[in-house]
Amino acid sequence: MMSQYDHEQSLRDQFLTRRQLLGRLGNGFAMLGLTGVLGAEGMLTATPAEASGASNRLNPLAPRMPPLPAKAKRVIFLFMNGGPSHVDTFDPKPMLTKYHGKALPLPNLATERKTGVALGSPFGFQKHGKSGIEVSEIFPQVAKHVDDMVVIRSLHADVPNHEPSLLLMNCGDARQIRPSLGSWVTYGLGTANQNLPGYIAMCPGGFPIQETQNWQSGFLPGVLAGTYIDPNQTNIEKIVEHIRNNSEGTKQQRAQLDLVQSLNQQHLEQRQHDAPLESRIQSFELAYRMQSEASDAFDVEREPQSIRELYGEGAYARQCLIARRLAERGVRFIQLYHGAGQPWDNHDDIESGHRNLARECDQAIGALLTDLKQRGMLDETLVIWGGEFGRTPTVELPTPGANAGKQNGRDHNHYGFTMWMAGGGVKGGTVYGATDEFGFKARENPVHVHDLHATILRLLGFDHTKLTYRYAGRDFRLTDVHGNVITDLIA
Repeated sequence: MMSQYDHEQSLRDQFLTRRQLLGRLGNGFAMLGLTGVLGAEGMLTATPAEASGASNRLNPLAPRMPPLPAKAKRVIFLFMNGGPSHVDTFDPKPMLTKYHGKALPLPNLATERKTGVALGSPFGFQKHGKSGIEVSEIFPQVAKHVDDMVVIRSLHADVPNHEPSLLLMNCGDARQIRPSLGSWVTYGLGTANQNLPGYIAMCPGGFPIQETQNWQSGFLPGVLAGTYIDPNQTNIEKIVEHIRNNSEGTKQQRAQLDLVQSLNQQHLEQRQHDAPLESRIQSFELAYRMQSEASDAFDVEREPQSIRELYGEGAYARQCLIARRLAERGVRFIQLYHGAGQPWDNHDDIESGHRNLARECDQAIGALLTDLKQRGMLDETLVIWGGEFGRTPTVELPTPGANAGKQNGRDHNHYGFTMWMAGGGVKGGTVYGATDEFGFKARENPVHVHDLHATILRLLGFDHTKLTYRYAGRDFRLTDVHGNVITDLIA
């Protein structure tokens, strides 16, 4: 008995394409001999792990347990786009203030653009919490949570340019098309909510530098790429396009999708499970399931007034609150960009620029940490703060196309900068590493971006050398052939 989705067999169903024919002829005879050898050795029987892997290939978002004990279940990455100045935020340098207006005694002070004398921070630093970690005055709400943070003051990257440094921080490679950190995490863990994407990237008003490459899936299945959301929008139909079907009911949509998916599946099987086609099929299914769940997850008006007031006003407050709502609904990796373009890129007017930027996000970040903690979620949520690099301890001199020639800002600095992590199994109330006395270069316990990635994966229950994906004849990983887990960051 034929169902409504079946069709009569057609002669064309029995044909192979020329490429399929040549591929099968070229490999077929060799496989006959290999099959006999493998069968005799009992190597053709699938292990439970392999059987599970086959089912996960059909659904890359299926939830999975990590192979190692995990401290964190999810990640919220607060990306300060453009390169915040570490010496004005979380890395106080009294000697820099002492040398303000004078030449620094650094023999190898190489910067991307021409810089001049020392520029002491215009902001005061104060000790906070039981740990006494010093934080700039522009982050008073974030500073209340230092005892839950590990502040890494010795990070370093490869080059002082936005584009490669953004890709290095987000994808582990500054040049090649590689899967993003969020895609690797979702590849390893899946997602706990099949009705929402496993990876969501939010950037108000547009894209950051390098645009969607920052949350690309690379050679991993396309469904593992980040889903972009503009938190400037408040209407769910603008936040997620085509979230509602205004002409068909749920049952009719399901029937239509089942028909389309059955045809797509036949098409897929005839094309040796073509990866882009497989990703499209998975995206259709996810889009259907999102209709009910997304409307609730992105609607912050459903939060009590007291919670909305805790986070404050503005796009960044809204995206921080959305991030918490997504985290508690099982989304695995959530990345929040602070503004399109590169707003923290203060080549001049760094005092007013950084003060205003911090004002836009300080309350919301503090509220996010407070909210996660009071809900019992912070211990299992790894919150990361930082940008693609830091800024120079010296003033940037007038440079065509880079600044307005005011000589009150800082150039890019990849030799040393600061990031912090909170919750998720980190050793709270800890400062790790240090730059030199002026904040130019990582000196004590340097941490490369690859080391940071290795440590993040370990907190999530993975050995970064074993979380691999075979592509183009080799096994790839987020850290390539680099990276060491910094165990001193882990509680």
